[in-house]
Parts: sequence; structure tokens; C-alpha cells
Amino acid sequence: MPKNKGKGGKNRRRGKNENENDKRELVFRDDGQEYAQVIKMLGNGRLEAYCFDGTNRLCHIRGKLRKKVWINQGDIILIGLRDYQDSKADVILRYNPDEARNLKSYGELPETAKINETSTFGPADDDITFDYDGDDFGDDNDEDIVDVV
Repeated sequence: MPKNKGKGGKNRRRGKNENENDKRELVFRDDGQEYAQVIKMLGNGRLEAYCFDGTNRLCHIRGKLRKKVWINQGDIILIGLRDYQDSKADVILRYNPDEARNLKSYGELPETAKINETSTFGPADDDITFDYDGDDFGDDNDEDIVDVV
């Protein structure tokens, strides 16, 4: 049997994320591309996104991004529109929150775009109140307990 001289295989390389902290140049949209925000992850490399032209589209994450760039709900993405299917698109790029804020300040994204919130499209439960008096724990109603022998 040959002796292993390397430093590991595919799993060792998979664990590293070498380009995470690199500053990259901000990519603007071209013709046939649109900015969108992820509404829901569907699985199988697909997601539902709200495009900032006002339509919801079913998007496919291309293979270059599929296991290297993790896309979550609420992320700002750049999608490539299809000429033959208006309701479907392909994810080209995921913007990190700093890049999304820069796009918003340059006027590329609308002011209504929420960048750092994950539950952007779900129902809001901000008006939940709890009634607590503090007297409930001191009740000595042990008469209801019957010892069964």
C-alpha cells in the first residue's frame, strides 16, 4: 500500500473558508440582472426571492455557489433573469451586509429593503404581553392531592 504523503483530502479543504474576510469589489447589476431579497429557502438548491422590480421569482442557486456560499432568508442577492421564463431566475452573487448597505447608500436598492433582519416577510409578533402577578407560586392547595397506597 502506498504511504500517504499529503495533508488530508477533500474534507480538509472543505473546512476552510479562505475568502471570507477578503474585501471584494462591489458588483453592480447589468442588463438582464436584478437585485432581490430571499423570502424562503426551498431546498434542493432553490429559493424564493422578492425582486426589487416588484415580482416574486423562483431562483436556482448555481453550482459555483451551492456549497461554498451559504444563502439564508433575508439575504440580498443578485439574480440573472431568464429570457424565456419570467417567473424563474438564477442566483449569481450573494452580498454580505456591508455590501448591501453600500448598495442602499448608492441608491441601487430601494429604501424599503431591510438588510439585517431575518424575519422580513413573516408576521410580526411584537405585541405579545405576559400577565404575571407573582402570587401563583405560593398557593398551598395540597388538599387536592390524594395518596394512593
